[in-house]
Amino acid sequence: MPAVTLLTKPGCHLCDDARPVVESVVAAHPGVTLTERSILDDEALRLEYAEDIPVVLIDGRVHSNWRVDAARLAAALERAGARA
Repeated sequence: MPAVTLLTKPGCHLCDDARPVVESVVAAHPGVTLTERSILDDEALRLEYAEDIPVVLIDGRVHSNWRVDAARLAAALERAGARA
């Protein structure tokens, strides 16, 4: 099953908006895992994504940044699950 990673940082209002959307979509897809990581905890992530957060990764690949569209994320998870 797909793994979703939400890249955030403290104090990011877009991250605060994205979090419940991602959590809701993931909750509707049993077997999908969700991990949230702060880019401040990893120098490589901070350098790569500092201007793009929040970033949603599906199986390590960028799915979206800045804003999360629930329907688009759900469709991507369904496609990713079909490949598993």
